Amino acid sequence: MPRTQRQIQEAYRILRAHNGHLRWWPGRTPLEIIVGAILTQNTAWTNVETAIRSMRAAHLLSVKGLRETPMDHLERAIRSSGYFRQKAKKLKCFIGFLDEAYGGSVKRMAGAPAARLREELLSIWGIGPETADSILLYAFGYPAFVVDAYTARVAARHGWASEKASYADLQNLFTSMLPHDVDLYNDYHAQIVWVGKHHCRARPRCDGCPLEPLLGR
Repeated sequence: MPRTQRQIQEAYRILRAHNGHLRWWPGRTPLEIIVGAILTQNTAWTNVETAIRSMRAAHLLSVKGLRETPMDHLERAIRSSGYFRQKAKKLKCFIGFLDEAYGGSVKRMAGAPAARLREELLSIWGIGPETADSILLYAFGYPAFVVDAYTARVAARHGWASEKASYADLQNLFTSMLPHDVDLYNDYHAQIVWVGKHHCRARPRCDGCPLEPLLGR
């Protein structure tokens, strides 16, 4: 087995043994997960949790609620997530697409083929590859490997990919070296987020990192 493939697989085994199954992404319904995937852009998840609680209290976590609430009310509810005006517009754009393409039914949307659904999500204003793949994986259970800044950082520092690797390059790297398994993709992304937050920061904290033994091997 090539070094990179061996290390990518071993890294997951090490992190899983260290952390257990992290069971990400939190959300009570597919729609709530979709909302969270949009709100978490460029902010910490703790800020999103505050916004989700506010939306739940205001009865906004439904298609009808998101469709009918005035924009300024929605903006106030999600203020804690940052860039709240843009994100409110993104949520409205998603609901507009859902109404037009799937009659306002998240369940009907979930039944669409993954490749077509990804293209459709990417056509919605404010939804890029990371958000689209998060929706596919976490809300709808499709095997889409999610790439984020932590993924790029870990892969570059361990020599699995170039620092200039694109989103598609990194996604192809992991999907080509791992079984196409929803639970694996789900938990591996969560493990990478964990190691990125605790150790593989902009200024790395390698001491004590479970993946430190892989460096230089």
